[in-house]
Amino acid sequence: MCGIAAVILADSLSSECVSTELYEALGILQHRGQDAAGIVTCGQKGRLYQCKGNGMVRDVFNKSQLEALRGWMGLSHVRYPTAGTSSNSEAQPFFVNSPYGIAFAHNGNLTNAQELHDFLDFEAHRHVNTDSDSELLLNIFANHLQKTGKFRVNEEDIFSALQGVYNQCRGGYACMGMIAGFGLFAFRDPNGIRPLIYGERKTSKGTDYMLSSESVALDALGFVNFVDVGPGEAIIITKDGLSKRQCCKPKEFTPCIFEYVYFARPDSVMDGVSVYRSRLAMGEALAKTVIRKFGQNKVDIDVVVPVPDTSRTAALQVATALNIVYREGFIKNRYIGRTFIMPGQSLRKKSVRRKLNPMPMEFNGKNVLIVDDSIVRGTTSREIVQMARESGAKKVYFASCAPPIKYPNVYGIDMPTRHELVAYNRTENEIAVEIGADEVIFQDLQDLVESVSQFNVNLKNFDVSVFNGCYITGDITNAYLKALADFRSEVAKDNRIKFVDTDVIGLHNSFQKE
Repeated sequence: MCGIAAVILADSLSSECVSTELYEALGILQHRGQDAAGIVTCGQKGRLYQCKGNGMVRDVFNKSQLEALRGWMGLSHVRYPTAGTSSNSEAQPFFVNSPYGIAFAHNGNLTNAQELHDFLDFEAHRHVNTDSDSELLLNIFANHLQKTGKFRVNEEDIFSALQGVYNQCRGGYACMGMIAGFGLFAFRDPNGIRPLIYGERKTSKGTDYMLSSESVALDALGFVNFVDVGPGEAIIITKDGLSKRQCCKPKEFTPCIFEYVYFARPDSVMDGVSVYRSRLAMGEALAKTVIRKFGQNKVDIDVVVPVPDTSRTAALQVATALNIVYREGFIKNRYIGRTFIMPGQSLRKKSVRRKLNPMPMEFNGKNVLIVDDSIVRGTTSREIVQMARESGAKKVYFASCAPPIKYPNVYGIDMPTRHELVAYNRTENEIAVEIGADEVIFQDLQDLVESVSQFNVNLKNFDVSVFNGCYITGDITNAYLKALADFRSEVAKDNRIKFVDTDVIGLHNSFQKE
């Protein structure tokens, strides 16, 4: 799960720099990745300018660096690592100078990365410098584009190269790239697992275009007429306008349902569905589950308290449906990152209490229903329950807007190994004991699906593999899951952190491409 954005201005001779808009877009998409950030722009004569490094957007860029990122088009990325390491060298966008000079940004995960790495090494003879599957995607595309052998490529060449990418790459991915002096291109996986949207903005010089992971970034920058890139669809944007093509026969349209549960901002619209409305529906359905569990006349809950911020919308609807008081029982320090996407279990545990501070008056002497978007490792939930008890709560019930998460995600979310998931091989009662709650209430899977699908008749199914273990690409074997578990385990991550390189954060480079 990463955030990507690209902008191309109609006026290539304007003194206005595209970097400021990309910087603003990354700030809006910061919730999608807090590990690293990067921007690559293209100026006159196809010259590329780059700035990227580890850290939050505000830490990587300063005023002078943004001014140095000259140009009329560019792309940007905030990273949340699911493959590779947290090394500066893996901050995106990536770049290859052959052929033509290509910059590339990617959100998602490939499920046949080793196969692609072997191909690039033994057959294509292209050097891959990192463990990131984003670099694999870039080099697969570059290899297909190089086969044209032309001095300059056209749109037909790019679409043909992208067809080659679809034929070779499997998994969930939303990608965007920039060819020096030519334009932007973007494409989405055949199942539409990872989100991608674009919009336009009319100016006196013509039409500006923007691509993003979420509509909220486009809306904030004044773009309109949003269109979701379809499954297996690719688009190309140049000075002459936008063209698109179905480069791969779409498979069953199954976007990741966790985008609606947790990742996306509530003010975004994804694949025609308002994230806010879907979370209200989740709260309505969760309230019915609470009634089924306790009985209409046996609900002894005094107050409903959300875990800020993503569960607020659903929690408010739970309280409304149950006719129970809603209160903000936890105050959030907004300068602490998301604990779910933080590397290292010990850091996550410390960060929970630094991020959330309880309001004792909302807990003391009360039976409390705490509502969160999901329960993954149980680390955050356990600390939250303990804080409620320390604040005087008589009983603590914990409700999740998502069903029990029992399986790892393979399409771009760093959900841990099965044995690190608190719901794996545990009953609801055992989970309640593990996190210290009196009861746990989980959303029913079908209710969750209907909470989103009811707002778009074209959405029938979703990627819900973390709940049921059914991987929609159909290529996930036990051997793959074991290798993934070995790679994602806390021990393996800690070992990789020890060998992270020490590049200067915010390093600025420029690439010359005439």
